[in-house]
Amino acid sequence: MKKLVVSVIVIFFAISGLYAQEVIKLYDGKAPGSENWDWDETELGGGFPMVYNVTDPSLIVCKPEKEVATGKAVVVCPGGAFLVQAIGNEGYDVAKWLNSKGITVFILKYRLDHMESNDIAKEMADRKIGTEEHAKSIQPIIEMAIADGRTAVSYVKQHASEWSLNPDSVGIMGFSAGGTVASGVAFTYDEESRPAFVAPIYPYVGYYAENPVPADAPPMFIACTTDDGFGFHTHATKLYNKWVTVQKATELHMYQKGEHGFAVKKQGLAVDGWTELFIQWLDLQGKKSSSEN
Repeated sequence: MKKLVVSVIVIFFAISGLYAQEVIKLYDGKAPGSENWDWDETELGGGFPMVYNVTDPSLIVCKPEKEVATGKAVVVCPGGAFLVQAIGNEGYDVAKWLNSKGITVFILKYRLDHMESNDIAKEMADRKIGTEEHAKSIQPIIEMAIADGRTAVSYVKQHASEWSLNPDSVGIMGFSAGGTVASGVAFTYDEESRPAFVAPIYPYVGYYAENPVPADAPPMFIACTTDDGFGFHTHATKLYNKWVTVQKATELHMYQKGEHGFAVKKQGLAVDGWTELFIQWLDLQGKKSSSEN
């Protein structure tokens, strides 16, 4: 892999608790396949923070307190139909939760399709998000985003010592379209980009569900709801069955209620508990690795 260049920028995130973070440029120069993209990345605040028109993929580093750090890391991929990224509830909020458990987080801003206006709601409605028609129209973007996911995992593993991380404890988690990125990485990684674990949360999987499961497939944790408005519960169960059929470690939590986009928000429903179950599952993977060694 060619040498990656780190661009460290000190930024201020009110959403994530008013603390400065590193931002890492993922590629040396323009990202492969999108060299001609010239639109400007935009981040919106307010009640539902989001980012769109990402052309230059990057990682936002969110570190836990040293006293609780475990040496584990997760590349977190927010969702948004590959048109936007819900960087607030599926990025910064997830980072705060995982940091509290001693896990270092790298929020991935992967490449997105071009938004031609600032009327986000209208343009997303016009694109018919959640349909197979939309998915087919953005397939090249999906491929680029998954490539960004593989590059992100490789980068964190290669530079693990810089954050006192165990390179064998670097996984990837994604929500909705970010779940597409995470599950896509689970099907297409190489030796350098193999994640230690994968956690697609209410994922859209797409045609990757037809791919064979890799022989050394990483363990997988999946969470979704049966009232998911986009019907992604069928994607979650198909992904689970793929892993189970070939006897790969996996765990699925399917909740009756919670709808799409629950992330880490509390609704007073059973789905609120998926976060603790994930931590328990992740601890179990560490114990399995130790026993296998």
